[in-house]
Amino acid sequence: MRTSLSSRKGVLPVVSRLAGVVLVAQLAGATLLAHDMWIEPTTFTPKPGDIVGARLRVGQDFIGDPLRRDDALIEQFVVQAAAGRKPLVGRPGADPAGLLRVDASGLMVIGYRSHPSTVEQTAEKFNQYLKEEGLEAIAALRARRGETGGVRELFSRCAKSLVLSGPIQPGEGDRALGFTLELVAEKNPYTMAAGQELPVRLTYESRPLADALVVAINRTNPTEKLSARSDANGRVRFRLPHGGQWLMKAVHMIPARADAQADWESFWASLTFEIGDRS
Repeated sequence: MRTSLSSRKGVLPVVSRLAGVVLVAQLAGATLLAHDMWIEPTTFTPKPGDIVGARLRVGQDFIGDPLRRDDALIEQFVVQAAAGRKPLVGRPGADPAGLLRVDASGLMVIGYRSHPSTVEQTAEKFNQYLKEEGLEAIAALRARRGETGGVRELFSRCAKSLVLSGPIQPGEGDRALGFTLELVAEKNPYTMAAGQELPVRLTYESRPLADALVVAINRTNPTEKLSARSDANGRVRFRLPHGGQWLMKAVHMIPARADAQADWESFWASLTFEIGDRS
């Protein structure tokens, strides 16, 4: 069937709008399927009185796209400091997604926990992602069950960032925020120099999570990843060869509950900080 020129004039705007919708859907899908999510503060070492922007990033290898503020997705977006915990403010759709004013010197823990979201994946993509994230136990369980089809997954993000204002205060360190999956640095990274060892603990529902893959990535050398499996106490130890900004990440997956309308539920934890010389 041929379309006349006059008919095409009416069709073209519709086609253009449809193409735009498809493009937005593809971009949204790409964002959902990107593996890592982390907090990237505008500075890791602000001065008292400064305003720090907490940028959310989604991507891989410490290279990511903005995840703009969406209050419908936020379960918690907070900063924990010596004076207590308070929420990060921000405008819907903004990047940075959260803002905080530094009231005093000391180490601050910025935390973001999302509500669960759902994504559907082909069996091929899902199996590849299980391999990349060290979730071989889930792959083996799928094989035992004879599951070979596509997957509907429920996932949530648990991201943290350590920010230091002013001089290092004795005894200060990372704090557990009570997230479902959480990485906690057991040594203050701002007391460290390149080449020193950092112990990190991974917890699930506030209990140590054993045999989970934890990966550490340096922004300057993102292809030189460090990785280790957590021990019975949920602990890994990384000797960090470079200074600068670091991202640590881990993923945990469980069979979805019966009423979740999904096959699997995953939790994604990340922790960012900076190490280097401080005067």
